[in-house]
Amino acid sequence: MTPTDAGDPRRWLALPVLLTGAFLPPLDFFIVNVALPSIRGALHASAAQTQFVISAYAAIYAVCLITGGRLGDLFGRRRLFLLGIAGFVLASLLCGLAWSADALLAGRLLQGLAAAALAPQVLASIRVMFPSAEQPRALALYAATFGLAATLGQVLGGVLIAAGWWGMSWQWIFLVNLPVGIAAFAGGLRWLRESREARAKKLDPGGMALLSMALAALVYPLVEGREQGWPSWTWAMLGASLLLFALFLRFEAKLARHGGAPLVDVSLLRHGEFMLGIVVTLGFYLTSAFMFTYAAYLQGGLGRDALHTGLATLPFTLGYLFASVTAAPVMHRLGRATLPLSLAAQAVGFALIIAGIRNASAMQTGLIVSGIGFGFAFPSLMRAVLGSVDARHAGLASGMVITALQISAALGVAVIGGVFYSTLGAARDPSAYAHAFTTGLGCNVVALAVIALLASLLGRHGVANASVQVAPEA
Repeated sequence: MTPTDAGDPRRWLALPVLLTGAFLPPLDFFIVNVALPSIRGALHASAAQTQFVISAYAAIYAVCLITGGRLGDLFGRRRLFLLGIAGFVLASLLCGLAWSADALLAGRLLQGLAAAALAPQVLASIRVMFPSAEQPRALALYAATFGLAATLGQVLGGVLIAAGWWGMSWQWIFLVNLPVGIAAFAGGLRWLRESREARAKKLDPGGMALLSMALAALVYPLVEGREQGWPSWTWAMLGASLLLFALFLRFEAKLARHGGAPLVDVSLLRHGEFMLGIVVTLGFYLTSAFMFTYAAYLQGGLGRDALHTGLATLPFTLGYLFASVTAAPVMHRLGRATLPLSLAAQAVGFALIIAGIRNASAMQTGLIVSGIGFGFAFPSLMRAVLGSVDARHAGLASGMVITALQISAALGVAVIGGVFYSTLGAARDPSAYAHAFTTGLGCNVVALAVIALLASLLGRHGVANASVQVAPEA
């Protein structure tokens, strides 16, 4: 099914339903940050288990995202959207009723699987239902929805925990998905029409299995190794992850040579500029760990409750929203310089936050500046990386970039979170938390400075596909 000039007559009624589906996956990545101290106390979870609550969700989402899109092409996007919403609601119920840390982790893995089935159908359905002239407006609303979910997640989480209805606290950050998801499911039944791809690509279960094992072998020892004192098995797993990633790339190349449909087109990775863009993408979203460590610092070090912790992120949110609505003209004016400048701005903002540990005004300024940098960086990153490949590869390249973002998010919580807790050690006084937070954030500053330099090399030979419009998935 392809979009007609008129488009689907029910498209504007279906769009709020689709945007609700787009809202839930990124919301549930960020909303848990303010709840982690409550979760840790109620479920007697370790620091490593609280890291896994975030990183496991991001990792399984990353592995299954492209497969979720292909399942929608094969079996119907409406069907996969409804299955994804239903699965997300049931997984959220399991998370909200979790009786142990292991039960919560199981629920988060199921949430990641459901999100991977749900999220790709949103963008695909928008492109099918809307005529070309209306797609930019629909995609802008989609991008704004993602931004609101990502930046308002902690504020909403703080409000829900503070409400404490019926004697529950952290459970509400998951249970709130039930009425929202049920409404989206009912709206999907009523307003969405089925669509599928006539020449849909086949699934790649072998590639999916290898990538899953490689990520598990990388993320698990990075999170668990610190608490176990880095025994020999952690180093063995890290070494095995490198071997598994190499096997994955070799398997994908072989599958492509034999006419298959690999998760990753290895030939694109041989394109130097696109490969550089993937490296920049992996470095960029390590910064997602900032919300994790900032919440831990505010609650553990300063004794803030969940509500005040969520509200403390508002300057970052306002900076992001300002940048989001002004990004298009700024990108047009600055061209390829937008990405390195926005990454540099985010690094400066994080440096001001570090200085703000002893200066409240610097802290607020740093949050606003880093939010602005993040808001400009996201769309300019997508445009720069996707613009480095030919238009016919745009769909596959966007899937690879979005997967790289999710992998980076999982690694950010594992690596930067590990730095935070390693620096904190057994100490629990405010100065120890401040030192751990600034050390972890300092790692982000260094990473942003490096990738800003790398990003300045993107687009030197012109843009192959500057007109591509891709909204972020997370």
